[in-house]
Amino acid sequence: MNIYVGNLSYRLSDVELRNLFEEFGSVSSANIIKDKYSGQSKGFGFVEMDNEDEAKRAMEAMNGKEVGGREIVVNEARPRKEFGGGGGGGGRRGGGGYGGGGGDRGGYGGGGGYGGGGGGYSDGGRGW
Repeated sequence: MNIYVGNLSYRLSDVELRNLFEEFGSVSSANIIKDKYSGQSKGFGFVEMDNEDEAKRAMEAMNGKEVGGREIVVNEARPRKEFGGGGGGGGRRGGGGYGGGGGDRGGYGGGGGYGGGGGGYSDGGRGW
């Protein structure tokens, strides 16, 4: 079971996080999430425990516990997809350039560039 651990001290290491949860059973991994540029802790991490009963006991015991001068938040980690949309886009399909919609090549053949409206390559009904 994957466990979210939040409000961590920025000084806490992966090893220290693992040690906190090993008291309740076998920990397969413990990772503190760090900023990819600075390497600074983001103040939260994840602990993976194989045994669900041990994981539930750990969550109950650790939630609200003071660690490194901070009251940590511990609960079952949610799958990434539950954090909302975002990302998206990419490839050759897209918003049709400057506010337009659809289309296979930016402004061509979709919702038209510069604010949308009609599709590109339209000749007013002559049927290209």
